[in-house]
Order: sequence, then C-alpha cells, then structure tokens
Amino acid sequence: MTERIAVAQQEPVGNQVAARVVDLTKTYGTGETRVTALDAVSLELRTGEFTAIMGPSGSGKSTLMHCAAGLDAVTSGHVFVGDTDLTTLKEKDLTVLRRDQIGFVFQSFNLIPTLTAKENILLPLSIAGRSPDRQWFDHVVDTVGLRDRLGHRPSELSGGQQQRVACARALVSRPAIVFADEPTGNLDSTSGAEVLGFLRRSVDEFGQTIVMVTHDPHAASYTDRVVFLADGRIVGELREPTRESVLERMAHLDEMVAAAAGTH
Repeated sequence: MTERIAVAQQEPVGNQVAARVVDLTKTYGTGETRVTALDAVSLELRTGEFTAIMGPSGSGKSTLMHCAAGLDAVTSGHVFVGDTDLTTLKEKDLTVLRRDQIGFVFQSFNLIPTLTAKENILLPLSIAGRSPDRQWFDHVVDTVGLRDRLGHRPSELSGGQQQRVACARALVSRPAIVFADEPTGNLDSTSGAEVLGFLRRSVDEFGQTIVMVTHDPHAASYTDRVVFLADGRIVGELREPTRESVLERMAHLDEMVAAAAGTH
C-alpha cells in the first residue's frame, strides 16, 4: 500500500495533461432561439491537480464539465482524455472510456438505495466485469473513513457519509480524472469539509486529478487552481486560492469579462 502511494507521488505532477478541451463550442437551439453555452473554450487539466470551475449561473461551468467528461456532445471543437479525442469516438467506445477512465461525483450522490455502501463503491467494477484491487479498495475505504459503514445502505448513512461513498466509488477504478459537480451542495458545513478534505487527500496522496464545479469560495480554497467562466468564456484563473482571494476575484468578475472580451 505504501509502495503504491510512493509511486503515485513520484509522477511528474503538473507536467502531464490528464484532459483538455480545444476551441470547444456548445450551442443549444437554432435561429433566433440559439444560445451559446460555451464559446471557443480551450483549457488544459493537468495530472495530479485539483481544479475548481466557478462562475455565475448560466456561465457554462456545468456544460463545460459535462462536455469534458463525455456526458454531453459538443457542437464544435475537441475534447481529449489523455491522447484520446472523445469527439471521434462511437457511443459504445465512449461508454467504455467513461467507465474505465473517468470518475463522477454528483451533488445528489446517485447511490443505489438497495445496495450496501460496499456494493455501491464496487458497482462500476461490477458493471465492467472487473475484480477490485483489494489493497487499493481497502486504502480508499480507510482514507474515506467508511470501514465500519460498508454493510449499511444509503438510507442508514448521513449525507456526508453517502457523499464519501460516492467519492470512493469514483476512485476505486483508478480513473485518469474525476469530475465532481457541486459535491458539497447538499451537505452541511461539517460534512462538506469531510468530503473536500478527502478529495484534497486523494490529489496529494494518490496523485488523482479532480475537476470540481462549485459556487462556494470556501470549497474552491481546497483546490490548486480556480478557473472562472462568464458568458461561456474563460475570463481568468487563480492559483493557490484562498476563500478571500476567490471572493475578491468574483467581486471583480465584470472587469475580468471586459478584459477577456478585449482579447477576442
């Protein structure tokens, strides 16, 4: 177990790109009702980094995540996970890639109510017909603090525990990248801090790559990098964010939009 983590920590974090989008455009509707959700967005997501995507409602942040994760088709542009261009894949191949290389954590947990915590965690591997790496499973479960809750069903778990089950499920298949959509949105501050702490440790200890959509400056302070979206465009980013620095950037979002518009 220690040896595995040592190997993960030796990866050249920041030098490799886990996923990227290139000139990504996503529109809805046609003619006068046409809406541009994403406008020629290009973004690299580096291996072993925790990235937050922030912006006002309607800025395109969830659309960006869904396109980058292969959950939503793009109008134009390209989406890569590693060296694979998702926009060229047939649906069957895309399904396999999402299953094997991408992890998901949703605001609503998305656990199967009739399954135990252990069965929910192992569900992606069961669907894929793969046996779990027992050592890795044990380490993820212990890191997320669920060892004594594995036999419980979701209704017997707190919201924070359910979300930690969802996080463990996302990590158990060792995905290239994990996408988290408002993972603390349904949690109280204590449970939210537990989940964010686990996501942070999974980056630091496992070398995991995580992209999180959030509206919460406190949640963003757990990340390495914040990317700001407005009107379907990237208008700025912030490294080593704090709650205060994120709040300050958000307060000056209009200026960031104007500055970004001047470069187009």
